[in-house]
Amino acid sequence: MSTADEPRPAVRDRDHDAEDLNAYDGHSRHEAQYPAALAEALKAVHRTPDTPSDSNSESGYEARDKLKSVLLRRRSGTDSYDNSASATPEILPFQNSGLNKKSSSERLHQSLSTPEFRSAGKGKKTYVVASDDAELREILRRGLEREKDKRSPIRREKFRDMVFTRQFSAFDRQNQDAANSPFHGFYVLFWIAVAISIIKMAAENWRKTGNPLGTNEIMKTMFRRDVVVLLLSDGIMCGMTGVSWIIQRLVFLQYIDWERSGWILQNIWQTIFIANVVGLTLVRDWPWTHTVFFVLHGLVMLMKQHSYAFYNGHLSSVYKKRQSLLLKLKQLESISPVTSPSLTNPKVSALSTSHLALPPSADEYRERRHSLSKSRSADQNDIESISRAIEAAEPLDMEQLHAFERLIKWEVDALTDELRGKATDPAHYYPNNLTFLNHYEYIVLPTVVYELQYPRSESIDWSYVAEKICALVGVIFVMIMISQAFIYPVVMRTVYMKEAGWTVAERFREFPWMLSDLIFPFMMEYLLAWYLIWETVLNILAELTYFADRSFYDVWWNSVSWDQYARDWNRPVHNFLLRHVYHSSISSMRVNKHTATLITFFLSACVHELIMWCIFKKLRGYLLILQMCQLPLVKLSRTKWLRNQKTLGNIVFWIGIFTGPSLLCSLYLIL
Repeated sequence: MSTADEPRPAVRDRDHDAEDLNAYDGHSRHEAQYPAALAEALKAVHRTPDTPSDSNSESGYEARDKLKSVLLRRRSGTDSYDNSASATPEILPFQNSGLNKKSSSERLHQSLSTPEFRSAGKGKKTYVVASDDAELREILRRGLEREKDKRSPIRREKFRDMVFTRQFSAFDRQNQDAANSPFHGFYVLFWIAVAISIIKMAAENWRKTGNPLGTNEIMKTMFRRDVVVLLLSDGIMCGMTGVSWIIQRLVFLQYIDWERSGWILQNIWQTIFIANVVGLTLVRDWPWTHTVFFVLHGLVMLMKQHSYAFYNGHLSSVYKKRQSLLLKLKQLESISPVTSPSLTNPKVSALSTSHLALPPSADEYRERRHSLSKSRSADQNDIESISRAIEAAEPLDMEQLHAFERLIKWEVDALTDELRGKATDPAHYYPNNLTFLNHYEYIVLPTVVYELQYPRSESIDWSYVAEKICALVGVIFVMIMISQAFIYPVVMRTVYMKEAGWTVAERFREFPWMLSDLIFPFMMEYLLAWYLIWETVLNILAELTYFADRSFYDVWWNSVSWDQYARDWNRPVHNFLLRHVYHSSISSMRVNKHTATLITFFLSACVHELIMWCIFKKLRGYLLILQMCQLPLVKLSRTKWLRNQKTLGNIVFWIGIFTGPSLLCSLYLIL
């Protein structure tokens, strides 16, 4: 990031600077043709066989007289909240007498052309790479450091990379795995049973009231008033998210500094936004159906704005730093080297240049910043020292000029890669993405995590859309019928108890019967509400917006612990919490992963409690307490008594799902 006294590019050149991001490439890279064993070794440490053009050797490796062997063994690590960490190999010494008897050139050719696989214990596979190349050893060493950092209690990642791929939801008919599942018949049987139950309820209602819908109080409540006001308010709410886009435009134009006041201004706006969403439901005195829809959609818009603003705010800081380094490069070109060794600091020998052997990338840049911040070594201020030397116009010799140029270009290329993100189209690179159309396109996408570019489908299948719309209407009808037949009478009974002046003790005597009456209806409503949102609504939006990643949930019904359930049942919100709460807590608040998990669960519990307050107009904290109780249950599931008891874990999980919703509703109704 440029300092206050450093010259900044003129405002009139900013559009050209944005184009320069696509055209500039300090290091022209080329693909090195590595033999199979070396490629396997690089793949094992998550590196592609790619080197900068100014590497010391043409191919990136050379034969030496004494050859050292390296044994790579895959080792995995897990995280209690983020279990996406991939396995990384560890380095072990390996002796091969047969290999040492050959000449160096023969040994090198054999070791780099044919990987040697060996057993390293039960269930483990190892392979041998023989090479003493300094670059390979450095790549392997950094791979191990990265694996060590993954297990470290403190990780300094600014933003967690999300991977969006083309995939379908589990119950989608386009999902071949689901269609070929041996349990597909049970899925069909479930809906047949639901249909028969609804037909029976409609027949009973017709016999008693002459109407298949019965007395139909819930439907009357939904459409009695303010339906048009609700829809208009929802449209205005979605339109108001453009304030976050305006803030980011002002940040890019340097009217606002994101690191100083920008993020504060964004948080103030988000607070005003959600306060108005909740306040409108109170002012209009909307029924619970209107309130639930509007508040939930408001929370979705809040998460979308937060992700959009903070990711682009982070990229604005990266862009600002890149522009400052490009300016230093131009200044460096105008400096004439002195013939004698320069006394200007920093000396070339004092600079850290080991990373120049690696291809510049956003991942490598973040890893380097992380390792330097941990070691607190003197070389962590190399770029700042170089910038000061260039600004002071002090004499520099040829060696310093060459070293400074290589270091700055590496940083520029790494920052350029960060600004590209996962995008493949230059129109989506930062700051080209800061357009009105890009913002509102993101607003309608079925995701709450902002990325520069998403995988997209080629066309819209309108028959698929019609199928999902029919499912949407049908599920809503089923939910209304169940609520009218089984839940509404229980609610009216509690209202009668309070109006009749029953004491709390008298009402509590009815609590077990009320709980038993609500268990099965609430279980059905819970499953149907989940299916309505995550299988029908989100798939409709995905199809209409060409959004190809339909992984809105995973097989949460097989959960054996509550943390697995939290990850799988709502993937969009989980990804948001993972990036913007869990990892941001670690990077910004400098907390360990256990504290970050506690913060994440607590924030989620507070939001759920807010929804309950909007519905019942009571602040009791029942849902917050029950949700926080999931954390000790997670710890319990990892004890030696329950760790491998998957069936028992799944039983405990389903008992919680069965009793939780009805227990909460009963408590809010009675007290």
